[in-house]
Amino acid sequence: MFRRIFLAGAALAPAAAFARDDALGARCTTAIQSAFAAIRPGPALLASYITETGPAATDFDLTQANAAYVYDNALAGLALLAAGNRPAAARIGDALVLAQTHDRHWQDGRLRNAYQAGLMTIPAKLPGWWSTKTNAWQEDPYQAGSQTGPIAWAILLWAALGYTAPANRAADWLNANLKAPAGYYGGFYGFEPDPQKLTWQSTEQNTDLFAAFTKLGRSADAAHAAGFVRAMFNPQTRLFNAGTTPDGAPNPLLAADAGIWPYLAGLGSPESAATAITALQHGNGIGFSTASATIWPEGTAFAALALPPPKSTAFLATITQQISPSGYIYAATTDSLSTGLTVGPPPPGQAPVAFNYYRRPALSPTAWAALSAIGKNPLST
Repeated sequence: MFRRIFLAGAALAPAAAFARDDALGARCTTAIQSAFAAIRPGPALLASYITETGPAATDFDLTQANAAYVYDNALAGLALLAAGNRPAAARIGDALVLAQTHDRHWQDGRLRNAYQAGLMTIPAKLPGWWSTKTNAWQEDPYQAGSQTGPIAWAILLWAALGYTAPANRAADWLNANLKAPAGYYGGFYGFEPDPQKLTWQSTEQNTDLFAAFTKLGRSADAAHAAGFVRAMFNPQTRLFNAGTTPDGAPNPLLAADAGIWPYLAGLGSPESAATAITALQHGNGIGFSTASATIWPEGTAFAALALPPPKSTAFLATITQQISPSGYIYAATTDSLSTGLTVGPPPPGQAPVAFNYYRRPALSPTAWAALSAIGKNPLST
């Protein structure tokens, strides 16, 4: 199903130690800045995907057309800061502050997973679409929910901008609502007033939280998240498990973010990241997980951030081949990419829906490509 290629003793080193690809970095940041230029001045979020319209449109395009995911936008803000464009990054940071303080229901410091793209409104609007099947406006329960990882990335952007008040307010909410005996739970799924609490735990999200809490100087919270991440390392496989299931059992799935991000955040070793890259590699790129049969551009970009030349150069060349006419990087190199994950808890009596990536120009791989090409590690503590 996938091809493993051995990285013969490949050493890893922090991105700042190596020159990267200035041309790719400029193309990606210019694409992000151009997307902002199409929006009137003021606090705003960027659409996460450039979707298809007309006969080629799918259900994915319908549900994602106006979605601005918090993770994608925070990452884009960090890429803009790395490129020296603080005003554009601040537009994202300011929009997230407005979203936090002007939710249509919550007033407790949380963020949703996504908002409507464009200028931020008061109250903050959620993504949605008109369903011809139900003849009604529809919203997505994941987009309306609040997961720890996206909030951690918002904190990282806020901390980089010096916005400590909203960052600490979000951190306080995480501690009050999602702190587990070890690490932090996944978040909440669904709509107000009673979204479902997700009791699984993620190595990737706890890595995000470790970096975010560290940036805020919240050492005890950072240590609490770090303890969970370190406990997920399997000495037999020399890899990090993806996390735990809702009942606390280890989730042995090898996912790119769980395998590589601990190293980028200083919680993993060069060997653990090299082993993960080896196991996930397809040519000069990697898949999302061992369930992926083809290259995942986003993961290939952050894997390049963990690799020295010539491997990083080859990975970034793969990313360059995935630049769309808009300047954004495609989310998948093929029509669809399997992740091995599902989209939220399924309704009672219904089968889980597979979470896949599709070949659409996307914000998050573009931001990761910019950061990697510039040589800026956003998880470095």
